[in-house]
Amino acid sequence: MNFRMFSFIVLSFILFLTVNAFAQHPLPYSGEYTIPDSTDLQVIEMMDGTKLKGKTVAIHDSTIVFASSLGTLTLDKEKIKTYRTIQYRESSRGDLWFRNPNRTRLFFAPTGRMLSEGEGYFSDYYVFFPGIAYGFSNRFTFGGGFSLIPGVGLSEQVFYITPKVGLVQSKKFNAAAGVLVIKVPDEEEGTAGIAYGVGTWGGEDNNFTFGAGYGFANGDWADKPMLMLGFEYRTGERASIVSENWIFPGIDHPLVSLGMRFFGEKMSVDLAFWTVLGVDEAFIAPYVDFVYNF
Repeated sequence: MNFRMFSFIVLSFILFLTVNAFAQHPLPYSGEYTIPDSTDLQVIEMMDGTKLKGKTVAIHDSTIVFASSLGTLTLDKEKIKTYRTIQYRESSRGDLWFRNPNRTRLFFAPTGRMLSEGEGYFSDYYVFFPGIAYGFSNRFTFGGGFSLIPGVGLSEQVFYITPKVGLVQSKKFNAAAGVLVIKVPDEEEGTAGIAYGVGTWGGEDNNFTFGAGYGFANGDWADKPMLMLGFEYRTGERASIVSENWIFPGIDHPLVSLGMRFFGEKMSVDLAFWTVLGVDEAFIAPYVDFVYNF
């Protein structure tokens, strides 16, 4: 190895160490500090990796006063790495949890709660069925999606829309009505779907939902409604137990499900199982979805 090559390797190694060392020392937070509203929670990460939840109670030139579970702390702004404000609730144990980002849905079925104006989410069921929903106001949400089945032409894919209107909104009871309209593949005018009403009793984290809807296809309506019963129980800040169960007219055996929802402030993953009760040859179908809230 000649000297020139050796020098190049040494200089490259020094450059790598320099860049890596710089990356290990990020700049402090340079954004705005605020006194939060009563429904907001602030999350701070310090330069040493310490994470704090609480509220800013005073702002000075070089420090802030922060009330957290550790007490009231005076924090040096130069030692604050990140500073975020999020909506929160207080758990039954007194812990501060971020707001449930999935309060408007079970698995497939909606709850009686609505997205707030400007909120939305991107969903993906079984990988091949993406969708999106957006709250145009506190009482109107519009969503839609399509299938991405490999090897199937565009005309054979499924397309759907899901408008939803909030009827009653309160802390302990919420009701909504909506429709799921599906474009039937290979049919120029063919559509099918469900017109429904749904009510949810309880808070955002622990609740029970009942819904009823009439199915339709190509202008013909079902004589009897299908029924849906479901619940969500939040077991911790980042997990819930979810169940969604259907009773279809003319079918004696209900379709039932039970699963876990794992989530952060934005992203969630549902892992569940579906089965039909009361049949001789029982089966268990796995279920998975991914949702990103924005």
